Amino acid sequence: MRTLGIIGGTSWESTAVYYRLINEGVRDKLGGLHSAHLVLASVDFQEYADNMAAGRWDEVEAGLFGEADRLLAAGVDAILIASNTMHLFADSIAARTGLPLIHIADAAAVAIKGAGVRRVGLLGTRPSMEKGFYKERLSRMFGIEAVIPEEDDRREINRIIFDELCCGVFEEKSRRRLLGVIAALRSAGIEGIVLGCTELPLAIKQSDIDLPLWDTMGLHAGAAVDFLAGE
Repeated sequence: MRTLGIIGGTSWESTAVYYRLINEGVRDKLGGLHSAHLVLASVDFQEYADNMAAGRWDEVEAGLFGEADRLLAAGVDAILIASNTMHLFADSIAARTGLPLIHIADAAAVAIKGAGVRRVGLLGTRPSMEKGFYKERLSRMFGIEAVIPEEDDRREINRIIFDELCCGVFEEKSRRRLLGVIAALRSAGIEGIVLGCTELPLAIKQSDIDLPLWDTMGLHAGAAVDFLAGE
């Protein structure tokens, strides 16, 4: 089996789900007592959150580079970043290590295109929604248009992610607010919703809405399983 290096801890709440999903997927695909061959570099998320809040993105990148270097030294065959937001640096990490990088937006895009959808709503942290790296990759490589919520909604989604979901807090009023944002995006003509933050599936499920919902964490974990199994 191949070895996958994971940069995780941003946040550990979702990284723990990644670990379970990838191992369950390998077991289901290969049978028996098979489990995933993984090397996990788990960071202290407070340092990253502080740097992001202060706009010190160079410090965030430097920290990720350090983790990627450690995974490279451990002899992994590819890298997975267990976070949508940190894919802001996906291309630079791939270039630095020379290793394949399993990109979360690509995993989502394959599923979206498979459903015949071309216009989606994108929910995530403010950087994932606003910095353009996610929307541009979906558009440039897959012809998918991503629509983001209004500014007040983006601010509230970001707060829910960092102040609640990353801390293991699940508030019903926040879930209702997220559903309200989705309803507003639906009025703008979107055909489905991308949960572009690995914490959001902890709050929103397909059963909550009658539009197609793409859980990027689950899709990303599935792509990791395919890689580990040699597909």
